[in-house]
Amino acid sequence: MNSYIEKVLNEIETKNCYEKEYIQAVEEVLSTIEPVIDQHKEFENIALLERMTEPERLISFRVPYVNDEGKTIVHRGYRVQFSSLIGPYKGGLRFHPSVNQSIMKFLGFEQIFKNALTGLPIGGGKGGADFDPKGKSDNEIMRFCQSFMTELQRHIGQDVDVPAGDIGVGAREIGYLFGQYKRIRNAYEGGVLTGKGLSYGGSLARTEATGYGLIYFMREMLSANSQNLQGKTVTISGSGNVAIYACEKAQSYGAFVVAMSDSKGCIYDKNGIDLNIVKQIKEVERGRISEYVKYRPEAEYIERTSDDSPIWNIKTDIALPCATQNELTLNSAKKLVENGVLAIGEGANMPCTKDATEYFLAHNVLVAPAKAANAGGVATSAIEMSQNSMRYYMTFEEVDAKLDTIMVNIFKSCKEAAEKYDLGNNYVAGANIAAFTKLAQAMVAQGIV
Repeated sequence: MNSYIEKVLNEIETKNCYEKEYIQAVEEVLSTIEPVIDQHKEFENIALLERMTEPERLISFRVPYVNDEGKTIVHRGYRVQFSSLIGPYKGGLRFHPSVNQSIMKFLGFEQIFKNALTGLPIGGGKGGADFDPKGKSDNEIMRFCQSFMTELQRHIGQDVDVPAGDIGVGAREIGYLFGQYKRIRNAYEGGVLTGKGLSYGGSLARTEATGYGLIYFMREMLSANSQNLQGKTVTISGSGNVAIYACEKAQSYGAFVVAMSDSKGCIYDKNGIDLNIVKQIKEVERGRISEYVKYRPEAEYIERTSDDSPIWNIKTDIALPCATQNELTLNSAKKLVENGVLAIGEGANMPCTKDATEYFLAHNVLVAPAKAANAGGVATSAIEMSQNSMRYYMTFEEVDAKLDTIMVNIFKSCKEAAEKYDLGNNYVAGANIAAFTKLAQAMVAQGIV
């Protein structure tokens, strides 16, 4: 390994020894950009990697709220403002019990590279709280969101930091957050949050964007390798926003989606997933994926009994992990390869463990990395910001066409970077190198800040 990269990694592991997700994310990037660092010895003198891997600002705060029983509950909120090199901080808010500083920093670090790949003027950040919206009433969620925003509003703004949604933060939560921001600031700053409802400044196609973008990237990656989606068997982990709309777009290209999941288990429908049923269960009833078999008795529900989701045991041509980080382990990767998987498309943030990704690449499986394939959501958020600035609404078709073009260009950047450094079809390294190169150029240009 390059001595400069090795030194930086050792320092990061020492300084952040309890933050395993963050260390993993940094290792994944730095281990792939070695060819660039080898050509730019001057980067060490200006501590470029040290600055790029240290957040510009990390904010932690108390979030108290009163539940429906009158009991006061206290949670911890975060906002990691990682990099404003190419625009205002931009990245989602996650409400989930697993949220901690390590996960926030890993997501913020990933977001820098993802946003750079879009070609749009947005920096990288992330935030959230260890609050679980599941099982809470609308009033409890509203009170929590208002408490969370009462502190967060001090640190954001449409030219400073623009949060959006992530796991546990959908249209309902964004609405409550935006209402509180507007109430406190006494101003209508439409571009301060993205993922808003269509009635108050949201963008058409934003809901579908991450899932659609994943499939647009997969389409380009498969085409570059003399393949396509038509007739391919697909399994998709998760059953939230990304998974649902990845399924919808994959089916529109003639793919045969046979399985989806949630944290408790997965459904396997050999006749093909009926997406209308999944939408009813998840978007309307907010229920469990296991309820699918009530509507389709011929389908099978497989309960999860270990760290490895049973969905990865199902034979498939294309696997799309769209649930959460590190959900696809080396054990699952081996099973997928044994069953002849052709391609992996990362719809979630860092859903494959590092050893799983390495195993796929070693066995000539095409991998669409999250920071490229998952970028459709934030790209469309930036389009929403533009519409807010112009006081203008684009049609669904206009936004979708822009999204398609952005994803085509992202794949092109990944492919060209991989080819420039003789990395073949290693689009994981290609994505990291393409994004890093842009960020490094901006960092050099702006001096030691």
